[in-house]
Amino acid sequence: MASAQTNIDLTSNAMTSTTATGSLLISLGSLPQEAFEATLANLALAFPNDTVLVATPDAAPQLSSGSPLRLIPYTPTAVSATPWVLTAADYLNAYKLAQENNAATCLLLGAECQSLRPEAIRALAKSALTSDLSVAHYDLGPREGLANSAILYPVTRALFGTRPRFPLALDLGLSLRMAGRLANIAQRSAATSQDDSFLWPLAEAASANFTITEVEVTPRTIPQPSARDLNSLFGLIAGSFFSDIDAKASFWQRARGTHPAPILPQTASVSEPPDIAPMLEAFRLAYTNLHEIWSLVLPPNSLLGLKKLSILQPENFRMPDNLWARIVYDFVLAYRLRTINRGHLLGALTPLYLAWVASHLTLISTGTAPEKHIQDLAVAFEADKPYLVSRWRWPDRFNP
Repeated sequence: MASAQTNIDLTSNAMTSTTATGSLLISLGSLPQEAFEATLANLALAFPNDTVLVATPDAAPQLSSGSPLRLIPYTPTAVSATPWVLTAADYLNAYKLAQENNAATCLLLGAECQSLRPEAIRALAKSALTSDLSVAHYDLGPREGLANSAILYPVTRALFGTRPRFPLALDLGLSLRMAGRLANIAQRSAATSQDDSFLWPLAEAASANFTITEVEVTPRTIPQPSARDLNSLFGLIAGSFFSDIDAKASFWQRARGTHPAPILPQTASVSEPPDIAPMLEAFRLAYTNLHEIWSLVLPPNSLLGLKKLSILQPENFRMPDNLWARIVYDFVLAYRLRTINRGHLLGALTPLYLAWVASHLTLISTGTAPEKHIQDLAVAFEADKPYLVSRWRWPDRFNP
């Protein structure tokens, strides 16, 4: 139910409206002209026999009389500083337009969506008819999406019991009630001038006991963030993620299993040695300069593990999965407790993340399949969830 401050209509009639015979709304962000035209062509091929509503902030071209597309202009609430990912404003705009046009389901397609094949778009739309949340699965290269693989995926899977590999996916299918739930949260963000804040649809769907489906979307060009230093970018994502974990603690602390894993393609291993020297240099420098900060966050066993890592030769550099899981969980806890300034905390996590990346790249260069390592890592996070729950309830007690 909507809060008192909410002006979005979330009554049961609006939530189940199918006045336009189950029509689909596809929400696009601003695209370059050539990309916009290519996207419209792919949408027309994806839905040749259906009337599809396409919401766009761009100047709409003249469509042919036989086109299945109906263009709906909208004005973005603000120019996004993070156009490479869906933000609160995107969810709010999509739901308002779906309500106004009696759409039953929504697709949100992110930047570079012109690279999506018609069959992938249609698969997402079809899934949205039967699931509350349909999440795209991308077949990325072994050195892409590592923040997702290192933290977002294994933590989301361990805490919320969901399997989709990309908790911050660029492309989503939403039922109207899922869109409404996200819009409510987005509106609260807008009320505090946070239109660019990230939302975490998987966690929202899991906590509401909504249905979730993962849909293979490949190939897909992944947009690159604008030039930001790693600390700012990593802190932006991790800070939003940790805040969401804090807000949903009453849900994820309850024991629950993980949904069965779908059968999806796996990227092959990479044999060429990676250039990990800059990452190891950053980690070793941080070990000297940030040890005092780390000691406020991490228990003695983790600090001992980092000490051993700091003296390893590059070819032998391996961060144990259980050590990385415990580091991340302790940083989540420190974020909640404000053990130190949150900006400084997230900055202190960055060189530890780089150490994990160096370890992962070294491991897969020896022949281990990247996806096998990520799945093994997720299992380690699941196994160590009781540690986080215990420390969350009794934060002054370091478990051995």
